[in-house]
Amino acid sequence: MQPLTNLSQEFEKKAKTEKKFPKSILILGRTFIKRCLPMPKIVRFYEFGEADVLKLEDQPLVEPGEGEVRLKVEAIGLNRAEVGFRAGRYLELPQMFPSTLGYEASGVIEAIGSGVPGFQIGDRVSTVPAFSMLNYGMYGETAIAPASAVAHYPETLSAMEGTAIWMAYITAYGPLVEYGQVKADDFVLITAASSSVGYSAIQIAKAAGAVVIATTRSNIKKQMLLDKGADHVVVTNDEDLGSALKERLRN
Repeated sequence: MQPLTNLSQEFEKKAKTEKKFPKSILILGRTFIKRCLPMPKIVRFYEFGEADVLKLEDQPLVEPGEGEVRLKVEAIGLNRAEVGFRAGRYLELPQMFPSTLGYEASGVIEAIGSGVPGFQIGDRVSTVPAFSMLNYGMYGETAIAPASAVAHYPETLSAMEGTAIWMAYITAYGPLVEYGQVKADDFVLITAASSSVGYSAIQIAKAAGAVVIATTRSNIKKQMLLDKGADHVVVTNDEDLGSALKERLRN
């Protein structure tokens, strides 16, 4: 016996290729399958505000379109971007309500739209934040994602780790490598270095052979940043940043 999700896909495939179904049968078949399909829960919001505007709601299972995949979500990422999007303080804002949200997710591909090479049902993947939340949202038990923004992640990583690897590293990689053209023996100053983006920036700069100077406000985090690979750490609560930089560069 086929799972209902597979039955739905097979029904639509036959309806398109054979073109023999009377309209009444098409409507009846689609209605029956839709009512029998599971109702995954997704997160939506109907107005801007704090976290309490988020609603967990049932939504009929959606089939992926051309160039899309559907994930059975195992983990999602929580980022400042989603907070700003939900609060009405982001680069782009919902054009209508209700709105979904969420950039990062990992899970198992359970349906594939047309024109999607390189993936199979059952693949474990995570999303790369390379799409607009106006079009896609990852917060839910299932999520539709553009296949161009989905990637396999190493089997050694958990679902949570697979979710978390993209945002911080892409954020750091762009300014350091794509725009900054960082290279061996460059000096790179990384402020707020104890953040996830800061950790990522330290690793990327060191991989390029640069000398990394990291800043943090608290002495508590100094050794941690040195352990992460920073060559020098300036504790801004204890040192003047300008004077500290001159001293490090002089030495």
